[in-house]
Amino acid sequence: MRLKEQTGLSATDLPVSQFKEHLRLGSGFGEESLQDTVLEANLRAAIAAIEARTGKVLIERTFVWQVDGWRQSEAQALPVAPVTSLSWMKLVTRAGDEVAVDLSTIVLQPSNQRPMLRSTGFMLPNIPVFGYCEIGFVAGYAPVWSGLPADLAQAVMILAAHFYEMRNAGDMRDGALPAGVIQLIERYRTVRILGGSPA
Repeated sequence: MRLKEQTGLSATDLPVSQFKEHLRLGSGFGEESLQDTVLEANLRAAIAAIEARTGKVLIERTFVWQVDGWRQSEAQALPVAPVTSLSWMKLVTRAGDEVAVDLSTIVLQPSNQRPMLRSTGFMLPNIPVFGYCEIGFVAGYAPVWSGLPADLAQAVMILAAHFYEMRNAGDMRDGALPAGVIQLIERYRTVRILGGSPA
């Protein structure tokens, strides 16, 4: 299973001005933009860390997912949440031949924790031997920063500030998140279910 992000976050997607306010950086000196590159980098790092820890996409982007076998023949959990729409699906053979899948034969079961693909009939499309299925979809809580849940937005600010303050520390190898961030994102973490789950 391989997940590829098709559309990354642009600088305009990032809440740089809000982050400056969070850090209480000075203004009115004509040098407000000097640190923008550093601030953007810290925001990107914080968003990536929180998305990796929770399995949730914060700001909407498009993804392509390649899967070479279904966990269950009639249903399959998608790798991230929340998924807002399916764009396309195709089957790819070992030789590279592609066959489009009619999206009317499947349905997206939305969920903020574990969105699912389900067949409208008895089974999901049969994936070719040594081939794979490729699925395009859109995922994210909101198309813009202002639409994010407040606790996730606050977690990003706290973690980005932590990265900013520790940028010259030289040793952040343990990867531990600040306690405040962990508390804010805990309810968003996906619980992995074993034993027959379509996850």
